[in-house]
Amino acid sequence: MVRNEVSYLQLISDTLSVITILTCFILKIPQILRILKMKNAIGVSLIGLLMELSSYTVMMSYNFRNGYAILSYMEYPIILIQELILIICVMHYKKCYNIYGLIGSMCYFTCTIGLLSIVPKGVLTYLVPLCTPVGASSKVIQLIEIIRTKNSESVSLLTWFISAFTNFTRIFTIFVDSADAALLLNFSINVFLSTSVFLAAYIFKPSKIKKEK
Repeated sequence: MVRNEVSYLQLISDTLSVITILTCFILKIPQILRILKMKNAIGVSLIGLLMELSSYTVMMSYNFRNGYAILSYMEYPIILIQELILIICVMHYKKCYNIYGLIGSMCYFTCTIGLLSIVPKGVLTYLVPLCTPVGASSKVIQLIEIIRTKNSESVSLLTWFISAFTNFTRIFTIFVDSADAALLLNFSINVFLSTSVFLAAYIFKPSKIKKEK
């Protein structure tokens, strides 16, 4: 009986993992398209995106180096590609292309290769808990940016809804697959913050503000 329950839980976990991965194929695309359509990045925090990028990179490396099931973290490399494209778009509309951007890009790719190959796993184990405050801070910074500008014109509601949804499903899949406390804490906090950004972006949409006036 217990064995059957475990099998059912694993089946649900695998199904949610597939749904999460498929959803992550489009996670950042609505945000990218929104910026390209509006031709500006008002309300989008570049610092927040860079912090988010670093958090995703460490989490992907940690899962990879620990040999966890690929289905439990495949969304990270998918999101990373989209995140890089999004950062390029934001840098373009915020006119941030300069020598510092080039040096930063080179440092990022060098560090990523190191994390995936030669950096001791003990270092990654130390870095993972830091991803929680870093990832959370990136969302807090995005939330502050929306509130500060009182304008979420370039912020995609769909992207933040998907973010909250995928973080929520990961809480269940990780609990079933590994029950890794660090990962569970990270995703729980991210569910709350992604939902907060979604609500702020909805409230400060220019079209909604105009209707209320």
